[in-house]
Amino acid sequence: MRIVVHGQEAFGKAVLDKLLERKENVVAVFCAPDKAGRAEDPLKVFAREKGLPVHQPKSWKTPEALERMKSCSADLCVMAYVTLFVPQPVLDAPKLGTIQYHPSLLPLHRGPSSINWPIAMGRTETGLSIFWPDEGLDEGPILLQKKAEIGPDETLGDVYFKKLFPLGVEAMVEAVDLVRAGKAPKVPQDHSKKTYESWFKKDIAEIDWAKPVAEVYNLIRAANPAPGAWGTIKDQKVDIFDSAKVAGSGNPGEILAIDGQGVTIAAGGGAILAKRVRRGDGKKVPAAEWATSAGIKAGDTFVQPAPKSS
Repeated sequence: MRIVVHGQEAFGKAVLDKLLERKENVVAVFCAPDKAGRAEDPLKVFAREKGLPVHQPKSWKTPEALERMKSCSADLCVMAYVTLFVPQPVLDAPKLGTIQYHPSLLPLHRGPSSINWPIAMGRTETGLSIFWPDEGLDEGPILLQKKAEIGPDETLGDVYFKKLFPLGVEAMVEAVDLVRAGKAPKVPQDHSKKTYESWFKKDIAEIDWAKPVAEVYNLIRAANPAPGAWGTIKDQKVDIFDSAKVAGSGNPGEILAIDGQGVTIAAGGGAILAKRVRRGDGKKVPAAEWATSAGIKAGDTFVQPAPKSS
């Protein structure tokens, strides 16, 4: 079976590596265009090392891009972490169609930040889907799904790198086998409810210390390592990463203690122990070190965020 891999970054590289390890007939690789000032995509570098043709269309909406896909005479396109919109004619160009990875249990958490949102919402379970993409936003029929637990203290990084990344690579391979055997289902998604969620951006990650401590902790976990949950104190913005939910009481955002473990900050019904932060110069440091260098002391208080417009 002739396979085209379309993807980018470490996940795309890992999928390609696994397919080549299995002696799959990968005939071409498509990845995102190079970005000025950034290193070459790991998928691109790896594909060239393996002697595979690499294509980087700036857009899939051109006749030239469609012809490029058709010229591969592929049986299947495997899409691993794709950010460019791909029109239906391109998806349909391979003989058996195109399959895609998405790190959520579709139709839940459709959209570009599908790992952040379930953590921020306090969910205890997420997963991944391999589906047949169409021109909708993560709306195509499901081929297979895998579930993954979200531990009470796990961060975005934990859930992705320790669970959804390796599980996703194996699921892509399983999906390829099902397609080859003619046993790959196409189960329609239920779109009766709105399940699309946009980017989990920096403004969303601003901490409201008056909220219940569990919600604050979930937000910090969901934004670790990106985009970083943050607050402002003494006119200084600071991102909070490694943390713990602890007992404590005080005004929302009040610094309760600074010690070798970190900085304890009051939230609704409890407190957050901030262990590692990113200060204004971009460096991640132990929270107590930041507090000392920034002149922060017990009793100082984080500014509460301005009300967000609806």
